[in-house]
This record gives sequence, C-alpha cells and structure tokens, in this order.
Amino acid sequence: MTSIDTAAMTTTLVHRASEHDAWWRNAVIYQVYPRSFADASGDGIGDLPGITSKLDHLARLGVDAVWLSPFYRSPQADAGYDVADYRQVDPLFGSLEDFDVLIERAHHLGLRVIVDLVPNHTSDEHEWFQAALASPKGSPERARYIFREGKGPEGAEPPNNWQSIFGGPAWTRLPDGQWYLHLFDSKQPDLDWTNPEVHEEFRSVLRFWLDRGVDGFRVDVAHGMVKAEGLPDWDGHVAMVEGVDEEGSTGAGNQGPMFDQEGVHEIYREWRAVLDEYEGDRILVAEAWVEPLSRLARYVRPDEMHQAFNFSYLTTKWDAQALRKVVTASLVANDEVGAPSTWVLSNHDVVRHPSRYGLSDPGSKPQGIGIGDEQPDEELGLRRARAATLITLGLPGSAYLYQGEELGLPEHTELDDSLRQDPAWFRTGHTERGRDGCRVPIPWDAEAPAFGFSPTGAAWLPQPASWAKYALSAQRGDATSTYGMYRAALRIRRDFKLGSGSLAWVDGLPEATAATTVAFVNGDVLVLANLGTEALPIGPEYGLELLISSQPLVHGAPLPPDTAAWFRLPR
Repeated sequence: MTSIDTAAMTTTLVHRASEHDAWWRNAVIYQVYPRSFADASGDGIGDLPGITSKLDHLARLGVDAVWLSPFYRSPQADAGYDVADYRQVDPLFGSLEDFDVLIERAHHLGLRVIVDLVPNHTSDEHEWFQAALASPKGSPERARYIFREGKGPEGAEPPNNWQSIFGGPAWTRLPDGQWYLHLFDSKQPDLDWTNPEVHEEFRSVLRFWLDRGVDGFRVDVAHGMVKAEGLPDWDGHVAMVEGVDEEGSTGAGNQGPMFDQEGVHEIYREWRAVLDEYEGDRILVAEAWVEPLSRLARYVRPDEMHQAFNFSYLTTKWDAQALRKVVTASLVANDEVGAPSTWVLSNHDVVRHPSRYGLSDPGSKPQGIGIGDEQPDEELGLRRARAATLITLGLPGSAYLYQGEELGLPEHTELDDSLRQDPAWFRTGHTERGRDGCRVPIPWDAEAPAFGFSPTGAAWLPQPASWAKYALSAQRGDATSTYGMYRAALRIRRDFKLGSGSLAWVDGLPEATAATTVAFVNGDVLVLANLGTEALPIGPEYGLELLISSQPLVHGAPLPPDTAAWFRLPR
C-alpha cells in the first residue's frame, strides 16, 4: 500500500481561518446534565452544589464554558424540560443562592456559563396554564397557549392529526370540551407565540438570568415555537431523533407545519437585541433539528443566534465519505452567513457515541438501546469514539462535549426497563427505549459508593458495575486513557488555534485508502483518520511530528484501523 507523501500533498481549501476573536466562535463547551453530574446532598439526584464542587475538573480538562440543562422549578415530568417557574431553581437542585455561588466560582476559574431556556412549552403546573384551566374559553389566560375546538360531532376529535414527538396524539381534551396542543408530553402545553404577552415574558426571563451573570442560553426546540397558520393536518412522522439516510440527512426537524416556520426568526432577532444590551459577548445557541444545513444556517445570521447545534454531523455514521460530505456542507453553509460551525457527537437526547459506533451498523440507532436489542462491541465502539473525538476537535469552529464522554463513558444499554423514566418510553407503549441510558449518573471514584456520584451511594438511575474502569480516579494520571487524550487534545487545540483555523481536504490519497480515510489540514496540523480495516502507511521520511493519536502510535508506523492522529506539518 502506498504511503501518504506529505511532500507532494495537495489540498482543496474549504474554509479560511477566522479573523474574529469572539470567544464563542471557537469555544469548547461542556454540557452538564444536572441530575446526573454530582450529588452533594446525598439524595441520589445531582444538584447545583455538586456541579460547583466539580468545576475544577472542567477547568483542568480545558473547556471554555459549561452548559447547564434545566434546573428550574419543575414537576420533573420530562426531567426539567417542563418548567413551572423560569425564575426559580427547583429545590431538587438547590436554590438561587446556590446558582449564584456556581456562576461566581465558574467565572473565577475562567469558565463561562450557558443555561437552558425552554420557550416552546411550559409545565402544566406553570401559573399561566393553571390560570388557563381556571378561565373560560376565549379568555386572555387561554390565549397564552394553543387551545382549539375539536372536530367531529360535539368536537370529540382533535383539532388536527398531529402526533406528539413522544408518541400518541399531540392534543389533550379538557372537561369543558376544548383541546390544547402539546408537541411533547401532555404535561408540556405549547405556548402561543402569536401572543405579544408571551414575547414580553420571555424577554423578561432573558434579562433575569443575564442580570445574574449568565453568558448565554441554549434554546430548546428552537425550530418549533411558531406553527403554521391554521394548524393544518399533516401526515408526516415526527421524532426526537431520526436515523440517517444515504445522503447523510436525518430527515428530522424541518418537516411539517409545526417546525421551522418563518416567525421563529423574528423571535430570535428580538432576543439578540436583548443580549446585545449586555457586555461580554452573551450568546444564543439553537437546538434546531433543521435540514438542509442551508436552512439551519438561517438561525445564525448576524442579527439572530450565535450558534446552532450541528445534528447532521452528530447523526453521520462511521463512514469517511459521509463525514467529509457533512463537514464540507456545514462549513460552506455557515461561512455564507458569517457564523462558526459547531460539532457535537453526544448529548442528553441520543445514545452515547461510543455505543453507537460499536454497533454492526456503526453510528446507527440514536434513539435508545436496551435489553433484547443488539448490544454494542464496547471495545470497538470506544476505539472509534476516540478517533471521532480527534476528528471533531481538529475541526475549525466550536465543539460541544457531553458529560462523561471525556471518560469514554458508554451508554447503559442493559438498564432494566422497569427503571426507565423517560416519558417517550411510556407514551410509545414501551416501543421506544427513550433516553435514560445516556443520562445515568457519571462515575468519579471507582472505589466510592455510586462511584463518587453521591456521598450516600444513592443514584436515581443505577450505574453498571463495569463503569468502575471508566471512573475519573481510574484514569487520572494515565496519559493513554481517554481522559488523558481529551486533556491533551484540548491543550493542543488551543495551542495551535484549531478552533479559529482553516480546513483544506487532502487531495490525491492512495486510491486503495481514499474511501476510508478522513484527511485534512487545519493551519499547521494534519488531521488523519483511518476508518478502514487495513493499516494506513504514513511514511517516516516526510518529517511529520506526531502531536497526538487516539491509539498508541510509534513514529513512522502505519496508522491502525479506527484510529486518528494529529501531526505537525514540516515547515
């Protein structure tokens, strides 16, 4: 097999280095799922003081910011994404004073803090919805939500045929005969964003948290707040996450009259104006399952949001051609609006990528894995996950990490179904496993109760015994561990300014390996990943300096299968 001759290497430039210096354009942002990160109180559920106690870990890891999933007052019907009070911390997680301590400590460590905002719906226990239930049809209280009369005799049929993303009808009928819309659980009624009062309330919520020092907001269901006029019937299918087709499309997000309507952009222009009143580059991040990528890029135009999650990248399978295609499309689409691309492999809604990559169809099945399903090859999945991480962190733009991925944590794929709590599990009649497997509390100390998650050994979901080897205590100090690789990669990424760098694909790869190789140059660094089944000769004669590799690699030795490496190019 022919070696890669870097002396004769040519490249095709796709993205130029950024001249902007705003922090969010190249930041690495770490997602914390509060109930599963660290429990200080001992009740088995993570909390804000627990997060504060672990901020030193994030600073040592080398990330730039922390994104906190919801911690607001909530009945927890959907793990906090059913908000009852947007200005209060749920006692489950602590208090506003605890939040103030957290943000002060984070800022002291040089970490910015982004909080979740859930504007598509509230909890049914929110004071607005309780007032709506107590008010008559046609009242101002009901006008804050989407109430409609039903169809058919005596209005006994739902107003339209929409289905909930969690399964079942998207409408629930009240005793007085009216129906209300909920794209998710029936305990999450959708707000009516044609109502000026809703706009005013959320501008106030933004200011409340900005005044407390937050550095930005991740916006939940950012593409779903505005519905098509008339709420027309639609026979399509909605889901939290879809599989990927041959074209690399997830098929999710932009379909149907409940998604990606023009009115959402007016909302984000309003919000951007609010954030621009504050110093310090506060940001808005869209959770928008929107395709094609040219549609997603509209959310990050200069007067709207700052970032949008790149779910097309997350759902791309372990395939070199597909990865090259989605990276190019992402950079081109975002460059057209002057925005950075974002890169993410896992989050709280999808199967963790080490487990996805360990399946017979690597990268498939993002919706949940349980007992009776195909079980991933844990060793192979982690090997590919580490390589995927070096591809991801080598790309220009901003990257997101999901808590525990720096430990190589897999999905809990054999969680007993009787312990599942995700509403999707129940609303689909136990046909969709749901997201509990990626939300299991993370392990800190291999020798401690609950692996150090809680001082009492309590945990709201049980951790597999096999996770002892993934605990931070078992990896700290080992440069070859997944934790050691993440720390080194983040340091090198910062030193070589890869986040604000360029991207040029390497041309003329040996024909035998081109189909299974991802190779690009970012500034002075060559990123090389072998997704094939045969070792990839590199050639020691070309003067490449090995910076880091996802598996142990001897200088000049071939790059093994499912392995990625960064090399400094000769000057």
